[in-house]
Amino acid sequence: MRKLFGTDGVRGQANKYPLTPEVALKLGMALVTVLKSRGKKLKIVIGKDTRISGYMLETALSSGICAMGSDVYLVGPMPTPGVAFITSSMRADAGVVISASHNPFYDNGIKFFDSTGCKFDDEVERQIEELFFSSIRSLEEAVPTGINIGKAHRIDDAIGRYVIFAKLSFPKNLTLCGLKMVIDCANGATYKAAPEVFEELGADVILDSVNPNGLNINENCGSMYPKNLSSLVKKNGADIGLAFDGDGDRVIFCDENGEILFGDEFLAICALHMKEGGSLKNDGVVTTPMSNIALELLLKKHGIKTVYADVGDRYIMEKMLKDGYNLGGEQSGHIIFLDDINTGDGIISALKLLAVMVKSGMPLSQLRKIFTPYPQTLFNIDVPYKKDIKELRKVQEKITYFNEILKNRGRIFVRYSGTQNYLRVLLEGENYDEINKIGSEIKEEIEKYFKNNNDV
Repeated sequence: MRKLFGTDGVRGQANKYPLTPEVALKLGMALVTVLKSRGKKLKIVIGKDTRISGYMLETALSSGICAMGSDVYLVGPMPTPGVAFITSSMRADAGVVISASHNPFYDNGIKFFDSTGCKFDDEVERQIEELFFSSIRSLEEAVPTGINIGKAHRIDDAIGRYVIFAKLSFPKNLTLCGLKMVIDCANGATYKAAPEVFEELGADVILDSVNPNGLNINENCGSMYPKNLSSLVKKNGADIGLAFDGDGDRVIFCDENGEILFGDEFLAICALHMKEGGSLKNDGVVTTPMSNIALELLLKKHGIKTVYADVGDRYIMEKMLKDGYNLGGEQSGHIIFLDDINTGDGIISALKLLAVMVKSGMPLSQLRKIFTPYPQTLFNIDVPYKKDIKELRKVQEKITYFNEILKNRGRIFVRYSGTQNYLRVLLEGENYDEINKIGSEIKEEIEKYFKNNNDV
């Protein structure tokens, strides 16, 4: 069990361990120390979302990196995929994103990318963590002085570079003219880039939550609150709605009727379109066990295999790179188009779906009819700490019992959140009332365990 890194970097409440300036400083020093072991003179890109704590952590990280003799390139508020792109295009040695994605403003996070724009693998994070928990002296022994101390630079045109890059993922012979769109930027990292991309491609854009003040990121807006998007689409008679999360690596859609469309439906539409056009590599799609079983059944009918990876977009990416797939994603809206970028990108994902709409001439409500998901219910249970699920004896007994009842009619999937102290219980089956009742019983057993702190 790692002590610092979760499934998406280091995450927590800003100004409390592990998201303090002291931790950020030492992480910056450890990052350079690990990468310098490869004998390189480093340059490192740092971007952030719009949280007030981003200033504090950005300064501390920059100090740690410069203290170890490496240069920092600051891009300011920028979608996570934009930082990954800038890192790769500048041939930088690493990228750092300061963001807690969909979490409230008082949280924050630090995640690292390699020179190609991919998230660091577990081994590199393990090395950084190992150095972090060693004596600070072991880091300070190698600090340079004089002219060898690093510098910090600001890249003023970073957003413009990313906007151009994102637009290149949309077919050159198509335009968004005639499409009315609602865009909810969650008062987050996409608040500048997203409007520019879609307006420059010709769309009639109605904007929401594009006035960040450091405190309002994800506050009753963005991908966590899609009902707002639905309401605005219906109110304005729009053709489609897009809601991004705080750092812009995922997107949730709604059709012209205000009906919400999640990751599985989006994957189904794009997979079938790519298969038909001959661009779906290895005739496969990579997803996670959180996806609806109906997705696998639909893809199978069209000669497309479903490949499962561990939960988390980094593990989807690793599977795609290893086995040669170019489409993958999660129900949450993290979708990866590997031919375009090495990470989930909400803006590029939206452009891919819009291209299908424009080419087909079909509204989203019609396109989505290809996919009918099984009913699902998801319980997020607050837990004081994360104990191995296998050790929750009575909980395991309940899960085994109900799995026998559901058999081939449904499934139960239990896992901890990688970014928060939640235990997630996902149930899927033919009958919603049945799975909701089962989920409630499992939830009750979990809460009972953590309340009593034993298996009695």
